[in-house]
Amino acid sequence: MVLADELAKKQRSISVAEFFEKNKHLLGFDSPTRGVITTIKEAVDNALDACEEAQVLPDIYISIKKTGTDIFRIIVEDNGPGIVPAQVPFVFGKLLYGSRFHQIRQTRGQQGIGISAAVLYAQLTTGLPTVVISRTDAKQPAHRFEIQIKIETNEPDIVTQQEISWDRLHGTRVQVEFKSTMSAKKKLIEYLRYTSVVNPHARFRVELDDEAFTFERVSQEVIACPVAIQPHPHGIEFGQLRRMAEASDKKLIEFLVEGFSRVGKKTAQEMVEKAGLKATAKVTTLSAYQLKALLAAMQEVAVPAPPTTQCLSPIGEELIRRGLDKEFQMDFVAARTRPSSVFSGHPFMVEAAIGYGGKLPAEGNALILRFANRVPLMYQQGACAVTESISNVNWKSYNIGQQGLPQGPVLILVHVASTNVPFTSESKDAIAGIPEIGKEIVLALQDLGRELKTFLSRRDRSKLAEDRARAVCAIIPEIAEKVSEIVEKPVVDTSPIEGKLMKKLIVKKWTKDGKVTIEVANYTTFEGEISVYDISHDNAADAVPKADFTTEIEGLFTKVWKVAAASQDVWRVGYSGNGGGTVEVRGIEDAKKMVVDLDV
Repeated sequence: MVLADELAKKQRSISVAEFFEKNKHLLGFDSPTRGVITTIKEAVDNALDACEEAQVLPDIYISIKKTGTDIFRIIVEDNGPGIVPAQVPFVFGKLLYGSRFHQIRQTRGQQGIGISAAVLYAQLTTGLPTVVISRTDAKQPAHRFEIQIKIETNEPDIVTQQEISWDRLHGTRVQVEFKSTMSAKKKLIEYLRYTSVVNPHARFRVELDDEAFTFERVSQEVIACPVAIQPHPHGIEFGQLRRMAEASDKKLIEFLVEGFSRVGKKTAQEMVEKAGLKATAKVTTLSAYQLKALLAAMQEVAVPAPPTTQCLSPIGEELIRRGLDKEFQMDFVAARTRPSSVFSGHPFMVEAAIGYGGKLPAEGNALILRFANRVPLMYQQGACAVTESISNVNWKSYNIGQQGLPQGPVLILVHVASTNVPFTSESKDAIAGIPEIGKEIVLALQDLGRELKTFLSRRDRSKLAEDRARAVCAIIPEIAEKVSEIVEKPVVDTSPIEGKLMKKLIVKKWTKDGKVTIEVANYTTFEGEISVYDISHDNAADAVPKADFTTEIEGLFTKVWKVAAASQDVWRVGYSGNGGGTVEVRGIEDAKKMVVDLDV
């Protein structure tokens, strides 16, 4: 038919680059606003992975500058091992080209799409090539490339290539220019901040137009790079099994033992017998029917979980706490790393942390930080399995308000590490609802919830004790004063009564008639040196006794007195001033001291 002939003329193959040119949203480039964040994310992911493979502490420089009307130049530079010159055009100028797709281990990038998608986006919006500088060794020159992508063939187009001098001994520098906006500046800074939390071994130096700031590393220890493992029998599909068989010249028993994780000779023999095959048969001679029988047998035979200590790289509870303490000032922080587990043959591990109080917002939903393989997930929070798991926890049983999500000054961090993170789309914004992962997240959060509840209970008891102490220290002297007026006798010293009631080292501060007094009464058996810190706008120049040292920052004076505290002894200091501020004592256990500001 004529119509069929006409339709046939219009049919042609579509390159990967052509497909993503029309479907940018699949890669996280669905708007100019997201373009900046996605580009930096992909470049930073590559830089961190490269540094970890080279076993060097990452030192990453990021620059975002406006060069024209809605045109931004983004530079990401690292101190990694660099890229061999022959590979540079393919790494940046060919979609679906990478070194990690066929490896079963935890990595930030997997498909080989990310940074080449940024090159494509720049090409589409400005027509400018991406500039790449890379150097592999101090003895080798640096190479500078200008690269674009041939849309029709998905092949790199090298605009220019030359050797140059570069001050870095090794590393890579990527410069991309495209049309965008900085309306998501706050989210960009949040991304960098969150990245520094889960990568405590990395330093990020950032120049954002006229601003410059640094996210310092809190660990000097290079993290161990995950090692690739063989596929697990319970996580393989027919197509992959057939490809492996076609590429192997081994006998069936050897193919199973050497080609799969946690399969020994005994387990392999059981699989062969269940499939009704010969152990000595060449894998390449097996028919599709026989391979399907083998696959069914592999699924039925019990095989231990993959060795997660090799292929996964969890952050660790201590480093999570240190990373959070660096970026968030909170009263309470706790972290948990769950034992490794498996879904569909893919090993994974869940880590979680919870923070409370401090400078977190007192109202509204909790601050939720979601991570996958040490990468922040900044979008589609509502579609993520992490958010669903958080909602499934009964936070009210841990003394936290809840309206779907927990409410109040709460921070919740969840990190999922896996050899194959089940994202909902290629843009890697949200984790899919896998029951095994959801269960581990809930268990980790419940454990942390119990610890938070203990902290809140102790805090409430401490506050109650402090209120009682304030009442004792404020009301008893007033009662004594009133009674002395009635009976017309001198005021009785009530300090011994306070001591019997409190049985602590009591620090009191009060202001009267322009004079500030701090009193330390030791009603415990403790004897030793303590430090009394008084922070206020008063300089205490006429203090008696004089402060051992005084510092001033932006009008606030920190006065410190070293006091030899003897049991049943009382120490005082007085100076002219308006009071206010805070008073603190160090050198004695918290359980043995009580600080009371009578001016509050």
